[in-house]
Amino acid sequence: MAMIHIDRILETCIKRNASDIHISVGRPPVLRLSGRLRQLETKVLEPEDCVALMKSITPDRNQQELQEEGGTDFGFAFGDQGRFRVSIFRQKGNISIVLRLIPSRFLSFEQIGLPAICRALCRRPRGLFLVTGPTGSGKTTSLASMLNYINNELDRHIVTVEDPIEYYHVHKKSIINQREVGNDVPSFAEALRRVLRSDPDVILVGEMRDLETISNAILAAETGHLVFSTLHTTGCQGTVNRIIDAFPHEQQDQIRVQLSTSLIAILSQALMPRKPSGMVAAYEFLVVTPAIANLIRENKTFRIDSAIQTGKKYGMQLLDDHLWQLYERGSIDAADMLDRARQPGELQEKLEKAGKLHEAGNALVRDIDAALEDEQEKKEE
Repeated sequence: MAMIHIDRILETCIKRNASDIHISVGRPPVLRLSGRLRQLETKVLEPEDCVALMKSITPDRNQQELQEEGGTDFGFAFGDQGRFRVSIFRQKGNISIVLRLIPSRFLSFEQIGLPAICRALCRRPRGLFLVTGPTGSGKTTSLASMLNYINNELDRHIVTVEDPIEYYHVHKKSIINQREVGNDVPSFAEALRRVLRSDPDVILVGEMRDLETISNAILAAETGHLVFSTLHTTGCQGTVNRIIDAFPHEQQDQIRVQLSTSLIAILSQALMPRKPSGMVAAYEFLVVTPAIANLIRENKTFRIDSAIQTGKKYGMQLLDDHLWQLYERGSIDAADMLDRARQPGELQEKLEKAGKLHEAGNALVRDIDAALEDEQEKKEE
């Protein structure tokens, strides 16, 4: 019964073009459609249903990890219809499952809306290219598109280190080897230590989770490799600060120098509901010019935002500027724009000037006003 049940749920997810499936005790399965949660019209799940569903898709190794650690992650193929990334965890003594549908085809730069300069950056022989944003913001899809472009156009040896492997790449013009943490290699840090011996040109590090991985990624970029990786940070300025702050205080000056020479670009993105349906990505984009490299080296990262504003000819843009463009085009609504903005107060003023404030919803605006006032009062105290 469980297999039939999980098959039906997976087929519904693919058919309805949902991004995620949530399976939890006490309610029917839930799909995430265009960023919103939608419940399926099926039975409410009992604890034994969730256990049966878990066992029907989970390899023995991961079932053992779930027993020992209380959680496990893996990827699996649903025939030739699609791949899913799965997170299984215990909560209140029961099993919960979240499955993310990984699109079966690669999207072009134009389809995703990636800045045109990304093509030139993908051709660079060395450097660190970071894609950042919260969970579910499309980082994996953007990176897969860039690797697919390199694989199609250039003769490179590409090595990926992922947990788990999401998009499957095949050898084209490049050779591509994908290593899975926990299956092919014990950790990101260990994989990065070994990868330099395998004559790579391009390295993808699924996530820079700890100090050792960050340090090894910067070293790989410095020693003549093009390195792609992700961080769960918002905004380019915040990303640079997050990397530097990960190091002990006495090492930070040295890391600023290393980062200023190795970092080539940061793409910070947010994924949001598109009107009337679907999803659209909003981007903040930084290309490291000599002037920005100096700001990083001299600990003047607070000036990065203004440098992005003056770097439009390189394709640079601030997240809030892109959100406003999407709003003016009618792609997103005002409430979602303010919700994702880094400086909601400034966009709120733009709405007021445009006479469109009512679209944002007065309640949301009052909440933002109150939060800004509280922040101001705290500063004054």
